Amino acid sequence: MSDAVRQDSLETLSDAASSPPSLYDWAGGLPALERLTTVFYDRVLADALLAPVFAQMGPEHPKYVARFLAEVFRGPALYTAERGGHATMLSHHLARRLTQEQRARWVQLLLASADAAGLPDDPEFRSAFVAYLEWGSRLAVLNSQEGAAPQLEQPMPSWGWGEVGGPYRG
Repeated sequence: MSDAVRQDSLETLSDAASSPPSLYDWAGGLPALERLTTVFYDRVLADALLAPVFAQMGPEHPKYVARFLAEVFRGPALYTAERGGHATMLSHHLARRLTQEQRARWVQLLLASADAAGLPDDPEFRSAFVAYLEWGSRLAVLNSQEGAAPQLEQPMPSWGWGEVGGPYRG
């Protein structure tokens, strides 16, 4: 390897180290997130605890959730453009009375689906992914309780490597 090629390779590695890819890019973009949500919602519909929660889910639901996750993980703002942003997602959870047991199963199935869909399994990605799932699912439970009145005009969450989403109070 020539010195010029070696230097170019070192500069490329240095550039990559100084600006890590978004979680969206690292996951594999929209195709990977669509695989994830397709596998996941197939499993949800077969799960006795979660199937009743999603009984009225339309066939486009996995696609919409993939677009939501894409935007949260710093990909294109397709969910906002097509569905109206974070307020739309929040409104879908109001008065659903989700339980901690349902939340835990939801996270469990989503993580198993990430494996089945071939999402990256490196510890850094999975740590960021799990952190978002835990944070977001706990907020969904809080916002789904009777009398909850979340501010619907909150900005879309933006999640990256090592984000902190809380604290919050129920």
